[in-house]
Amino acid sequence: MVSAARTAHHIEITTESLQEDLARLEVQRQALERELTAVVAHLGSVQRALGALQALMSETGDTVSSDITGTAEADHGTAPSPAQPHAETLPPDRADATAAPVHRTRRPERRPETQKPAPPAARSGATTDSRTATDGDTNYGRLTEQILEYFAGVGNVDVRARDVAAVLGRDTDSGSINTVRSTLDRLVGASRIRRTGRGLYRAKKS
Repeated sequence: MVSAARTAHHIEITTESLQEDLARLEVQRQALERELTAVVAHLGSVQRALGALQALMSETGDTVSSDITGTAEADHGTAPSPAQPHAETLPPDRADATAAPVHRTRRPERRPETQKPAPPAARSGATTDSRTATDGDTNYGRLTEQILEYFAGVGNVDVRARDVAAVLGRDTDSGSINTVRSTLDRLVGASRIRRTGRGLYRAKKS
């Protein structure tokens, strides 16, 4: 008896749930039908507008084509005929007399090529280069003298290239320090100073 009552209760609950689903689906169906109707109506209006525009474009293209063709035919019909050459209207003797004379072109005589002097720009450039080289040699000689004077006064101690550059006021940038280091290496090669270690220099023993 209890089992039958429980089954009836489950059937009642299921029935109510199905009825709710049925109502919800009915509402969705009506909404979809309204949306479908609106889409079909919009589709029809778009098709009609597109057809009208295509027909209008076709008529406009035919009109423009006919206008262009008519204008070309009119221009072709009224075009003046080319004038006849003037020589045909003259008698043979006058036509020959008025004919343009034929000029023979004389080839220019080849002149012996002479050596052209160097342009001023080249001469000035060479002078500038020689002056620059002279200035470089003078600066190098002055730097060499300064370094030798420094080693003569510093005594028998090891110094670095950066220290020498700082004393001579040439430590403003890496290029100046490298110049001092290169000069030190040249003096070592000339046996005027000696290298006592990596990056270390000392005056030559007298």
